[in-house]
Order: sequence, then C-alpha cells, then structure tokens
Amino acid sequence: MARCDWGWNAHSRRATSGVTTPTLGARSAVRATTLLNNVLGIKFTRVTGAQFTADGLVCDVEPTTEIPRCGGCGRPVRKVYDQRKPRCWRHLDLAGMSLELRYSPRRLRCPRCGVTTEMVPWADPMSWFTHAFEETVGYLAQMTSKTVVSTMMRVAWATVGAIISRVVERRLPRDILDGLTHIGIDELSYRKHHKYVTIVVDHVTGRVVWAREGKNADTLRAFFQELGSERCALIQAVTIDMSKAYISAVSESATNAQIIFDRFHVQRLVHDALDEVRRAEVRTIEDPEDRSALKHTRFALQKNPWNLTAIEQAKLTELPKTNATLYRAYLLKESFAAILDRRQPNVVLAKLEEWMSWATHSGLKPFAKAARTIGHHLDGIVAYVASGLSNARSEGTNGKVRTITRRSYGLHGASSLIALIHLCCSGLSLQPVHTWPRFHQT
Repeated sequence: MARCDWGWNAHSRRATSGVTTPTLGARSAVRATTLLNNVLGIKFTRVTGAQFTADGLVCDVEPTTEIPRCGGCGRPVRKVYDQRKPRCWRHLDLAGMSLELRYSPRRLRCPRCGVTTEMVPWADPMSWFTHAFEETVGYLAQMTSKTVVSTMMRVAWATVGAIISRVVERRLPRDILDGLTHIGIDELSYRKHHKYVTIVVDHVTGRVVWAREGKNADTLRAFFQELGSERCALIQAVTIDMSKAYISAVSESATNAQIIFDRFHVQRLVHDALDEVRRAEVRTIEDPEDRSALKHTRFALQKNPWNLTAIEQAKLTELPKTNATLYRAYLLKESFAAILDRRQPNVVLAKLEEWMSWATHSGLKPFAKAARTIGHHLDGIVAYVASGLSNARSEGTNGKVRTITRRSYGLHGASSLIALIHLCCSGLSLQPVHTWPRFHQT
C-alpha cells in the first residue's frame, strides 16, 4: 500500500486587521498523519497512514489505548485470540471526497463474552459507520426526509433506517420508563390492510416513551411487562379510547391506575349517532329538493354553534319546522357536549344519567345504542371531567408521526417507523457535528 507523507510550506502573510497570523517557515513541514489527526479529531484514535483510492481517501487508524476492550461488555481484555483482516468504516466526507477509516480489529478471548471483536473508539460494534457519520444522519433525519438524507450522505434507503435505529439505541435514556405516573395510549395506522403501531406517551413530559407494532391486548401487555410490577403500581392515570383490548390490558396490569376515556372518542359516539339519524331521515324524503336540502345540513349539525356561518345558522333555524326528529337528535348532541364542558364530577354524573334516560326513550335507535355504550364506560368518562386529561398529547403525536410518514413517502416496516418515532418524538436533541467539542490528540 502506498503511503502519503505530505508536507507543505506556507508563506507568512498579514491579515487585513493588522494582526500577524501564525505561519510555517520555508523549511517547516507537516506530516499527513499529524494533519489528519487534527482534521478527524476523534478521541483515543491515532492516524498511522493515508491512501487515495478511486472513491476517495482511506485513513489507517488505530486506538491509542494499550489494553483493548471487549466489544460485548466493554471490559479490558489482555488475551488476544487473533487479528482480523483490515476493514473500513465510513466517515464524514472530506472536501467532497468519501473518507473511510481502516483498521484490523483484534479478536479477544473475554472471560464473560467468549471470543469477541474488540471495541473501537470511533464506531459501535457491528456498525460500518463512525459515530460522527451516524449522528449526522440522525440529525438530518429529524429535519428532513429519508430520501434527502440518503442522497446527501450517499447511503441506501434501508441503511438510513438501520443507522437511525442505532442512534436511537445509543442516545435514548436507559431509564425512559422510570417515573411514569400519567400516560396516554393510542394506536396509529401506518399502512393499508390494518397495519398499526401502539404508542405510549408520558403526559408529564409530552414525550413518546414506548412504541410497538400491533394494537391488541397482548401488544399493550408487553409494555406493562417491560415496565415491571413495581413501576406499574406507580401509574395513577391512563388515557385511552374505548378499545376493549386496551381496557383489558390496563385493568390487568395497572390495577392502581384510573382509566380515563378520551373526550374526542366519547363525543364521537354521539356525533356518529346524529349522522345516522340524518341519513335515515334523508332516505324517507321523496321530494328531491327537500332531500337535497336536508342532506346538506351535515356540517351545520356537526359544528359547534360558535363556528356556524350565517347560512348554516339559517339551516338550523328552519330545522324544527322541516324535520323535528333530526332537530331532537341535534339537541341530544348539543346537550351531551354541554355536560362534558362542566367541571363538577358529581353534577356531570347526574346529568349523564339524565341524558342516557332521555336518549334511551327518544325513539332514536342510534342514540339509544350510544347511551348504552356510554353507560358501560361511565366511570372513565366522569374521570375525564375530574382530571381534565385527554388523549390530546397522543393525538398530537400521531399527527407528527403522520407527517414523518408522508415526508418519508411511506414506511414498509414497523421497525423503521418506530425508530423515527423515538428519534423525533422522544425528546432526543441531536446537534450537527461542527458544534461538537473537538478532542485533538497531542
């Protein structure tokens, strides 16, 4: 292998500010290895040589530590089993050229792990990229699409996902599940044909603390098993939708937690019932003009009164005269929303019982069905009023995740999506490499 032993002469010059800059004399020379040591700035790493190739620059490096460390457990190991052939790690580009670090790692006979490859200071075990390269990929993935990252860093699409997974595993706190008291649980669909991911959010910090593929009871039980019985006992409140699978898993594992049903999902039951009544009434009208007029009242019926336009207000004003049944359904919807706006749990409980009696005897089957569902989940609905908690944080996180999915033009596997969720929604703060403190060797 041809080695480069470079040197240069720099002529002294005076800066425009009048301050003389440090210079190298005519006979002074800088070795290539010294230069590259300063350029790389990797702690505990020494450059021993360099070579230009067709793809760019390859630097031969070696650790400065005398005793190698096991790549499995990290403990110092003196017994060397053998030495492997040279391998290369991709580093950040240098002046537009591809830069790789080359080293022949030793295999060690670790008392704990057996025969393993030694740990190197510039990269993780089983990785073909340096820490600086992976952190840059992670930082760019937080800000832009994987396609841009793949093009800019000159790596494959699948490689970007693998690097993100390693960055998350390296940077995510080990105790991320510690101290959980109020959590929100929701599912997110990331592909067609019912592909879901269950996401757990900490209400206190607003960060995602756990994510797993699936949305059934076993998926959520895996979270509580990972949490452990002691930390499960510390959970005080869990906000969920009215999924039977989630209710079952929370009731079994977090026995001390108060289940709180999200207001959006509860109120949606009533809105859906109102829409069913509207469609049923439209089908009974024979006159085309009257049918069309009633059909176009959907958004006026579903909106809050303060958001209505003048035309929509006029439609609701005429509704008691044109269709008393639909107007009765509208009053049921509005009264239910008014009950949930109250802040006295005892009053809300009494009012909800009155509302369920009204809905059951209203002659409207969709509302009678909604009343039965609300009656089965009455405690969790009243708990929303008492605590003021909802799944708003989880729904907001889902919106952010959907944006991540769109800018990635879809994700084919749950593992890549989960890695991006932790990267962008778990509070990880990655910085560009040029902001890092430099660790130069002396």
